[in-house]
Amino acid sequence: MTLTFEDFPIGHFGSFGPRHVTREEIIAFAAEFDPQPMHLDEEAAKRTMLRGLSGSGWHLCSIMMRMMFDGFIGDTASLGSPGVDEVRWLSPLRPGDDLMLDIDVSEARVSRSRPETGIVTFALRVRDAAGRVLLEARSPIIVKRRDAAAPET
Repeated sequence: MTLTFEDFPIGHFGSFGPRHVTREEIIAFAAEFDPQPMHLDEEAAKRTMLRGLSGSGWHLCSIMMRMMFDGFIGDTASLGSPGVDEVRWLSPLRPGDDLMLDIDVSEARVSRSRPETGIVTFALRVRDAAGRVLLEARSPIIVKRRDAAAPET
């Protein structure tokens, strides 16, 4: 079943995961996209304010996006996003973390300019197994409304 705008009432939408993060993937992502010492080298990372190897915040955002896709966006009549309103990195991503993604719908409104669509704004939290929140984000997506998503006959 394809999720449409009407399937996203205000409130808690769901929790997705866990997603295990390895030391190797933290280093591989950093080597390619964010080669700062705290993401690449355990000894150098000990001397930073993070006090140990940590994943890039951008890596964490990428993992969150994958968890969103696997959790529900892949089955949603999504037309994309106009952007991300806010991203906050609150605690470091560590090797061995098992991540959960909690999603609330904070706003849902019909588009004034394209009434066949709605804009659903999600409040996103990524937390580790201890419950520590690593990331908070707020992001809208554009979603087809049910009548617009129905196949034409």
